[in-house]
Amino acid sequence: MGNRKNKKDNNFLDFIPVREEKYKWEKDEAGAVTIFVENKGVFNRIAQKVLHKPKVSQVHLEEMGSFIWPLIDGEETVYEIGQEVSKHFGEKAEPLYPRLTKYFRMLSDYGFVKMKPGEKQNKQDNRKTE
Repeated sequence: MGNRKNKKDNNFLDFIPVREEKYKWEKDEAGAVTIFVENKGVFNRIAQKVLHKPKVSQVHLEEMGSFIWPLIDGEETVYEIGQEVSKHFGEKAEPLYPRLTKYFRMLSDYGFVKMKPGEKQNKQDNRKTE
């Protein structure tokens, strides 16, 4: 039960997203980002042979995702990335932080990014253990 409380104490906006290095990506001339996912494993090999599925799948990010993806540098927090999104998209990005939170949770759930605690959270965690 104590673990659940600690999760609530952590502000998601203070987390730092880190891209998974196993995924290659590229940005085209128009600024659209494509992430390449290699389909490995026995079931994928069967699907490739029998159903002619590709060895590498492509995930095409939409406009806002294509803007956000290059900003994920392992140093900027979700909040800081949100500031850049707000400057670029303005009202079009609203409601900004609920959208960003959902977006980063989805990227994390699919394994495209890991979320590491930001500096503020590390300081809070150290205070709790003292």
